[in-house]
Amino acid sequence: MLDDEVRQIIAATRRFVRERVVPAEPTIDDTDAIPADLRREAAEMGLFGFAIPEEYGGLGLDMSAEVRLVFELGYTTPAFRSMFGTNNGIAGHVLLEGATEEQKKAYLPPIASGEWTASFALTEENAGSDPSGLTTAARRDGDGWVISGSKRFITNAPLADVFMVFARTDPDAAGARGITAFMVERGLPGLSIGPKDHKMGQAGAWTADVHLDDVRVPASTVIGGEEGVGRGYATAMRCLAHGRVHIAALCVGLSQRLLDESVSYAASRVQGGGVIGTHQLVQGLLADSATDLYAARALVTDVAARYDDGSDTRLGPSCAKYFASEAVGRIADRAVQIHGGAGYMHGVPVERFYRDARLFRIYEGTSQIQQIVIARELLRNAGVR
Repeated sequence: MLDDEVRQIIAATRRFVRERVVPAEPTIDDTDAIPADLRREAAEMGLFGFAIPEEYGGLGLDMSAEVRLVFELGYTTPAFRSMFGTNNGIAGHVLLEGATEEQKKAYLPPIASGEWTASFALTEENAGSDPSGLTTAARRDGDGWVISGSKRFITNAPLADVFMVFARTDPDAAGARGITAFMVERGLPGLSIGPKDHKMGQAGAWTADVHLDDVRVPASTVIGGEEGVGRGYATAMRCLAHGRVHIAALCVGLSQRLLDESVSYAASRVQGGGVIGTHQLVQGLLADSATDLYAARALVTDVAARYDDGSDTRLGPSCAKYFASEAVGRIADRAVQIHGGAGYMHGVPVERFYRDARLFRIYEGTSQIQQIVIARELLRNAGVR
């Protein structure tokens, strides 16, 4: 059950998204940028820290409250949520899952307030779902570390103030072992950001390569301190479990918007002497989309509750992310089909969302990776190792 304060936060976010962000969608798509006033207002509302505990300056929402908030954030361009998503998600959770108390108190408040934008720098050219190819390396040097390597497709890299960088600190360790997480601040000598990527969709959500050329950092930037050396990938996996529930909720929000756009068009577009919504084949498309949406919302809500009580922090998140991201792809495809030729035209919301939705089946674990995680977890529970 949600308390009154959380309900007010969700209601205020719903109004803000629908009254302020939705009208700005064409501008965001055309300029590939979130307007400064929307960023400022989002920070004032606490959206940069909704998943960060109150003791560190955030709103302290649990997962059940978070997914309901994200249902509302997902109703508009994914770029808006992406602006503060990593602060709450995979970047902020690196600190929540792996940092010392001293690091949490130092780093989380500016992340929660929006003073800092954080990035999660794990992916490389040959290391994404499989960490065994990770080549970014960190070596001890006196009382600090020196990091060298490159990261790819890093969300918010062009504007990030801090990067959660994963580097191999034990060159002899195989696979995911021997990887350590560091917090690297922007502006350090040797740290550079590549040009913004030109993506298929999600305009306004910036990604770029991150290059580290002998970047020297103090030992205090190792997430978890000395005990955190070699434990970075385990921390990353715990962060991704949270992130997968979050992305699944985002897909539910976008699915609702796509269904609303589809119903509105089907109820107003006249063809053959009546609105196209009277045609049974169009009704079938609407019915399938509504069913996908109901199933995704119910799944995400249930998984969030199990995540909160600790009974399932692995199988459920992957099931939710897998189903919801595939479902929103189907719903987006049907939305374009219902719109016909208009759905293929730039400037029509469903055309933009069709491109935006395609990424959800890829990042934070592809659908195929989710299938592997799900199957392995089922077999592990059956005693298969």
